[in-house]
Amino acid sequence: MPYFASERDRDFRICKVLADLFCAILLGTFSIVFFGWLGGIAAFVILEACLIGLDWLIPSADDAAGVVR
Repeated sequence: MPYFASERDRDFRICKVLADLFCAILLGTFSIVFFGWLGGIAAFVILEACLIGLDWLIPSADDAAGVVR
């Protein structure tokens, strides 16, 4: 799944980046509050790695049929 689809305009892309930053700050805050500094940072890194991995693995409409990543 591409981060910026070709049919999206500039305003949508800016809003998507701002929303992702807000969610990352929120997830990082919750991780640190619930697991402490060391555990929270580790949990945040693992969670973000999983989310980025899912974005990379999910196919999009722009991918050719039968594409294997």
